[in-house]
Amino acid sequence: MEAQMWDALVGVAKSAYSAGLGEGAVPRPLIMPLVRGELVGMIWVRPIEVGQDALTGIAELANIAAAAGADEVVLVWETHDVATACELPVVGPAPCLNMVLATPDGHVLHRFPYSEQVLSRSPEGWASVAPDWGPAPAPQPGGELVPPIQAAVNYSFIPLELDHPSPFGVTVVLMEEDGYRVRLTEAFAR
Repeated sequence: MEAQMWDALVGVAKSAYSAGLGEGAVPRPLIMPLVRGELVGMIWVRPIEVGQDALTGIAELANIAAAAGADEVVLVWETHDVATACELPVVGPAPCLNMVLATPDGHVLHRFPYSEQVLSRSPEGWASVAPDWGPAPAPQPGGELVPPIQAAVNYSFIPLELDHPSPFGVTVVLMEEDGYRVRLTEAFAR
């Protein structure tokens, strides 16, 4: 991936997390598949329940990448949020925005730790926070991924075998019907 594209995707992810935290919520995990260097779009996980449903919902992000024939994917998640949703131990810094850049040949894990600066609290106790981004550790080629993210990486590059004239189109429709939020770029929205 070109450095300019990577920097743009990191900027988008950090902006989305800053906006979400400012509204009192951590944005859901998302996948950004790319085909020959062109961004397919951004797909956020559907509403998930704690436990097996969360593991499955996150892994299913791969469906759109596989249907598009992605040759690169970027997955984005927050350490504590995914650990809690999937009932897994917290691995790595928390709070932390994680991004993995993966190809069929391997992956590189990037971590962007932050501290939370409380902006306000609602009467119900919800906090609106702003991330104070700390120094990012060096990228980790082959870094350990939590199971649902590893599954999404693995399945992203296994072609979907659908007996349909438009496997990508039908995958998008089915994922949207399941509650995934799908935002395609113009080139792939046709």
